[in-house]
Amino acid sequence: MRVARISADVIAILEGLMWLLLAWSVTFSIAQGTTLPTMGALSLIGTVIIVTWGHRPMRLTLARYRIRKRRTEMWMHVLALPLLLALCLAIPIEALLSPLSGPQKMLLFNILASAGWVMFAFTVIAKQAMFSVKRSKKKKRLNQS
Repeated sequence: MRVARISADVIAILEGLMWLLLAWSVTFSIAQGTTLPTMGALSLIGTVIIVTWGHRPMRLTLARYRIRKRRTEMWMHVLALPLLLALCLAIPIEALLSPLSGPQKMLLFNILASAGWVMFAFTVIAKQAMFSVKRSKKKKRLNQS
């Protein structure tokens, strides 16, 4: 059980980092005026996807319930909430200050998505620490009996 939980956490954290890499590469591509960063990130993500779907043990690992649950939590932190918050923040900024361009909106989303990923990683690490403390207390109590 412990190994499944740890592997689910690691996979979700790395997958979130991979999607953040893609989002930031789009922002860098817009700023530089070249598609090179985005193409590099897409190549890396494509390679990871092909390897995970082609390698049977990895495919079976990714199909497990715990990993799907953690990945869903990661998507909530990295995509759903930042999109909603970016929309809710962009409207008042545009009304009060000035209209935002496309790259500025993308930058706002990237900042919020990065904060969401950090919060997700912190939450996962805190959960692991709590489970570890709980397990060690349980072992001590069983050894004393």
